Amino acid sequence: VQLQASGGGLVQPGGSLRLSCASSRNTLDYYAIGWFRQAPGKEREGVSCINSHDGTVYYSDSVKGRFTATRDNAENTAALRMDSLKSEDTAVYYCAAEFRPRGQTKCTVDEHSYWGQGTLVTVSS
Repeated sequence: VQLQASGGGLVQPGGSLRLSCASSRNTLDYYAIGWFRQAPGKEREGVSCINSHDGTVYYSDSVKGRFTATRDNAENTAALRMDSLKSEDTAVYYCAAEFRPRGQTKCTVDEHSYWGQGTLVTVSS
């Protein structure tokens, strides 16, 4: 599975961005999709993850209420809408996937096998 994240850029604090994740596969139906980020000098962390079978969405506490993750299986894409952005949201954002037709997928790096290249989000005035 090849993934491509896009949509990053420079935004002012309080602004919004929408990240997209496109897949090379003709279906992502049985794949959990995750969004991760890595800030300079920090470990990569899970931001939001969507289960494949029931669409349950997990959000980290740091983004809950501000970010919205969605998936469109018909288009084999996923998106991360980011609102009320803060300077601490500055990071390289990655989308990732894991084949998991049933059960829960933890929103951790080691639970996702397929990764796209990152897209840089910079929140600054």
